[in-house]
Amino acid sequence: MFRDASDLARRLAREAEAVCRHYLSNGRREGRYWLVGDVHNSPGRSMFVRLQDSPKGPAGKWTDAATSEHGDLLDVIRESLGLRDFREVAEEARRFLNLPRAKPQPALKPIHPPASGGSQEAARRLFAISQPIEGTVVEAYLQHRGITRVHHGGSLRFHPRCYYRPDEHLPSETWPAMIARVTNLDGLITGVHRTWLDPDGFDRIRLGKAPIDTPRRAMGDLLGNAVRFGVADDDVLVAGEGIETMLSLRCILPTLPMAAALSANHLSAMALSSSLRRLYIARDADAAGCAVQAVLSQRAGAAGIEAIALSPRLGDFNEDLHVFGLDALRAALRIQLAPEDIDRFLLPSTAPG
Repeated sequence: MFRDASDLARRLAREAEAVCRHYLSNGRREGRYWLVGDVHNSPGRSMFVRLQDSPKGPAGKWTDAATSEHGDLLDVIRESLGLRDFREVAEEARRFLNLPRAKPQPALKPIHPPASGGSQEAARRLFAISQPIEGTVVEAYLQHRGITRVHHGGSLRFHPRCYYRPDEHLPSETWPAMIARVTNLDGLITGVHRTWLDPDGFDRIRLGKAPIDTPRRAMGDLLGNAVRFGVADDDVLVAGEGIETMLSLRCILPTLPMAAALSANHLSAMALSSSLRRLYIARDADAAGCAVQAVLSQRAGAAGIEAIALSPRLGDFNEDLHVFGLDALRAALRIQLAPEDIDRFLLPSTAPG
């Protein structure tokens, strides 16, 4: 019987390639390593798992070159399946290794079965076990960012104890987190984005995010997909990078469908609906924002879609909202929107006079 994590990790390491083939099925073996996109089983080559002991380290250890995350095969099981606590991870590892359970557990109430594998299923599970944001630290965090009217349409949820692993030498931590669902054009959840938050206050440096090295991480299939606010098949859409950026615009344009692609690269590759006739590109005011605008405008034009850039005064529209306020943001958008969309989508000012 294997009584602790190190025993299970060593046993899994002896079967490192089999573990990778099962839980990291989107990767492949190259030499002494298994290459995959990340610990959530995304396609790619950023993460490498050592399959054999070598002078550089033992089998079963992995590193993600893109994020500097690293860990062992127990971490792979937990993250790829979206499991909630170590008991679930240990039971899944024992099941894979064909070992007996540590102790018979009385079934006090129904529980969610472990995800069957694959980062999309893990993402769906994490979103399902999260709860509404109203009255939580997520709502407080967004209000601190100037977003007092959170028109998210169910795309955001709150998890009070979402796992975060700093590195392989430290135990997992739990922090409250904003969980955003990533969907495709058909509305199917393909991933989630996690923003870990500080429950004890909001300082100027981190703006409410948890005091950890990487307070934002995504899992699942992001390419072509987005965090969507509103219907995906309307004829007008605003697309941008960040969740807070798009929610800032939703304060002024609450009925206009929007999509947060989560990064500049993903924004340039975002799938466009066949029903789309006009695309607003809410670009960030930096070199990447300029490049994305050019690429996405070209893709939209080739599909017969009118592309219009929306440009902030500062770094992004959340910064504009936070610094200048709702009425200034409304005025700036009025002169950038197509005339027919002003009456259709733009909320009137509530300022006196």
